[in-house]
Amino acid sequence: MKDFFQLKKNKKTDFQDLKTVKIAVLGDSSTQFLTQALQGIAYEKGLDLNIWEAGFNQIEPQVFDSTSDLYKFKPEMVIVFQSSHKMLGKYNKLQSKLQSTLADVELESINNIYSMLIHNLSAKIIIYNYTEIDDAIFGNHANKTTSSFLFQLRKLNYELMLYASNTSNLYLCDISSIQNQLGKAFFSQTSIYINTDMVLSFDVLPELASKTINLISALLGNFKKCLILDLDNTLWGGIIAEDGIENIQLGNLGIGKAFTEFQYWIKKLKNRGIILVICSKNTESVAKEPFEKHPDMVIRLEDIAIFVANWENKADNIYNIQSILKIGFDSMVFFDDSPFERAMVRESFPEICVPELPEDPADYLEYLYSLNLFETVSASNEDSERTKLYQIDAHRTNVLQSYPNQDDFLKSLQMLSNVEPFNRFNTPRVVQLSQRSNQFNLRTVRYTESEIESISKSKDYFTFTFTLEDKFGDNGLVCVIILQKEKTDTLFISSWFMSCRILKRGLEHFALNTIAGFTKESGYNYLKGEYIPTAKNEMLSEHYKNLGFEKSENFWILNVVKYKMKDCFINKR
Repeated sequence: MKDFFQLKKNKKTDFQDLKTVKIAVLGDSSTQFLTQALQGIAYEKGLDLNIWEAGFNQIEPQVFDSTSDLYKFKPEMVIVFQSSHKMLGKYNKLQSKLQSTLADVELESINNIYSMLIHNLSAKIIIYNYTEIDDAIFGNHANKTTSSFLFQLRKLNYELMLYASNTSNLYLCDISSIQNQLGKAFFSQTSIYINTDMVLSFDVLPELASKTINLISALLGNFKKCLILDLDNTLWGGIIAEDGIENIQLGNLGIGKAFTEFQYWIKKLKNRGIILVICSKNTESVAKEPFEKHPDMVIRLEDIAIFVANWENKADNIYNIQSILKIGFDSMVFFDDSPFERAMVRESFPEICVPELPEDPADYLEYLYSLNLFETVSASNEDSERTKLYQIDAHRTNVLQSYPNQDDFLKSLQMLSNVEPFNRFNTPRVVQLSQRSNQFNLRTVRYTESEIESISKSKDYFTFTFTLEDKFGDNGLVCVIILQKEKTDTLFISSWFMSCRILKRGLEHFALNTIAGFTKESGYNYLKGEYIPTAKNEMLSEHYKNLGFEKSENFWILNVVKYKMKDCFINKR
């Protein structure tokens, strides 16, 4: 990672296709260098941050004055940085009988700040948690007495996690973990703080900015969804074709322990919803043998969505893998111990993230922990089933090849869709799909649970969710459409987003038939659509045209009175 002074030299003119994001930064200490680091890292992530920065220690004056410059700026996201150093100052001024309530007072203050921001802005709030300061007044007894500063600090971080987990549009950026990884001296330098009131050292600014931008990028829908894995000397030590299954290094002894712990980490990623793919230069039967027979293998074949082991070029194999998964290359991460293979994949697919794995496998995990590759802002029960869904998709793809034409294949699938409005059961999945859908997302609006709940209760909207199942399995909720009342005779398609896993199965036709029929039955004559282009949804540029809409200025209009239902092979459940 570049140091702070290198980041300052990054200019947006050096980067192309940047997405502009309006960010407000409020801190109780000096933040001007933090904003520069944020912008420098953001350029490298494809973002152009338009930052408004509050004056020194002006959090409350800006937040609690509804006419302040903060609210005139109308940011999309607000970053709030309140430091442990300032909290220690408050603690020192309290009488001893009040020191044990400091965490509660601080949490109430955070709640008041959040409530005021949400009341006045349609924005996402990012709060930095608190780094640790041990004032050594109580020694180890600080962990047992509620009046110690360390106890109050740790309590606040814990209560803050609970608070954020139950609060919409509030996200924590874990800067405390940076201090734990890199050390207090790296994070903050006392001489600089005393003379300038700058809590953050120049050394830590790139690390903190990177963690923050990862979160911002995830909030904008940019996620890593797939991990592509090599096998020999990556998932296990040794070469399976040469050493044999009994001699590869796995288990609890020696370097085998490093590979086993590495596999446990990968397994947890899979359980969280990351798609695991094998891409190895190997004979397939030989490559699969450890997954099937080795007692110390943590990852098994059922954990792998797509297994590719052959002697073809890895770049060609990855291209085929992407065509099956139907996700962007920028959603992929590639692990391989070979510098040659890593260089080739970087050259072939610049969008794919290819970490430079350490030479010593014992260092794999600590290195990967520091990269924070798989940032997310949501998790659902369906995530753990994602591997199974992609395994079924791969099977469908293979079956398709045995049919003479696409229509015969689609008929054979016996597809069914359940259509429902938003409800408390499907809201989490609706939110997640809105945040993760990039390629099939006509207006790319991201929603939170509170926003979806508000829409579902409003008389100005009609909502539709679509599931899709077939003879191979159930894909779950895969499509969402929101219609908004616009005129007495028109409904506006406020959002239409869909999982790319089920493309080319006719669901877009089934969905249009559904909403066109509803529009007509509800007494409206027209559906109005809008396509807002992004770097990822270019495939939809002709979407409305292909569905029979007519162009009208920047919008697309469909006369539902004259609309003829489109042929598709999906039946309503």
